Amino acid sequence: MTDVLRRGRASLAFSFFAQGVAFALLVTRIPAIQDRYGVSDALLPAFLAAVPILAGVGSVATERLVKRVPPSRVLRWSQPVVFLALLGVAAGDRMVELGVALGAFGLSVGALDASMNMLGVSLQRSYGRSIMLSFHAAYSLGGILGASLAWVGAHWDLALFVSYLPVVVALLPGALVGSRWYVDGEPVGVRDEVVKGSAGGVGFKVLLPLCLVMTFAYIGDSTVSNWSAKYLQDVLGSSEQLATVPYNVYMVTTLLGRAIGDFGVRRFGAVAVVRGGAVVAAGGFAVVAVAAGAWVGMLGFTLLGLGLCVLVPQTFAAAGRLFPGASDAAVARLNVFNYVGFLIGSPLVGALGDAWSYRGAMLVPMVLVLVTLVYARSFEAQPDRYGGGHERPRTADVGRGSNGV
Repeated sequence: MTDVLRRGRASLAFSFFAQGVAFALLVTRIPAIQDRYGVSDALLPAFLAAVPILAGVGSVATERLVKRVPPSRVLRWSQPVVFLALLGVAAGDRMVELGVALGAFGLSVGALDASMNMLGVSLQRSYGRSIMLSFHAAYSLGGILGASLAWVGAHWDLALFVSYLPVVVALLPGALVGSRWYVDGEPVGVRDEVVKGSAGGVGFKVLLPLCLVMTFAYIGDSTVSNWSAKYLQDVLGSSEQLATVPYNVYMVTTLLGRAIGDFGVRRFGAVAVVRGGAVVAAGGFAVVAVAAGAWVGMLGFTLLGLGLCVLVPQTFAAAGRLFPGASDAAVARLNVFNYVGFLIGSPLVGALGDAWSYRGAMLVPMVLVLVTLVYARSFEAQPDRYGGGHERPRTADVGRGSNGV
């Protein structure tokens, strides 16, 4: 049984890693995609917004789908579609082909994100201790690698297809082979019976605090990813080269924070870790807002990575604890607010920056992240307490491996 858990954890971590690579390769090569298809600056936001909107649709569809098939099967087939859609983005030359490829990417990413986190929550329950942050650390590592490969492609002026194909050839077979060892939770029939007898399954009123925290976390994340370079260059007067550093620093500190975050949850509990992350992230936004120079601004973005990195994984984990009999549905619904925050964050900061000031705009995500403190009790362990001295024994039922589906 221990070997089943270990293989399941390793294979799921690889899926998180591969997804981080794929997503980074897409978003960091947007200028090259725009040039390839001749997408105007006015039309580009519509294409970019379509991906998270369709991802939300994919996440909602996954909630319904996993009532009939295990999440492992959804993940097994959605990840190849993500990779093939990425190749489709690189291979086409007409606007309609770009639209179809991005549409397929968005829908499959929604299914992929939802099913990955469903499996992560059920594996954490089987382990009886916090491991969710380690999966998201693998995603961050993949993002760093994907962004680095994108930089190489841009530096050497490689065609998109030439940049993407070796990555897909390297990662897709590994994901397919690894999918044999995914570990589901309860069998579908058992899960359905639990949900039917759980007074309505997932109550949105109970889930709402976590939805808000997820939204606020992604507003903060999208602020960094979309505005850190512009802020450092236009507001803090850095060079163009130095302006590329904050996001890389943010990604590295996100990886480091997630790599050690599970130990913090086990030692101090999820509530303390979430509160600490919110305070550190808010402090990062405050430092960015008042920074007198580029290096102080980079300190702020470093703090943001350390603070924001714990919020999303712990929000998924909390949903699993709040709804132990309907965790798949809770994760799928919660995952939608990932994309809501992504859609809101960048336009919100841009509008406030143009109408007011970019320094002032940084205070808005700061306040929103601090609201997390109000909802911190929602992260408290329910039947499962993932803290020091409160770990459940590892003899928990691990359900079925996906190779038994």
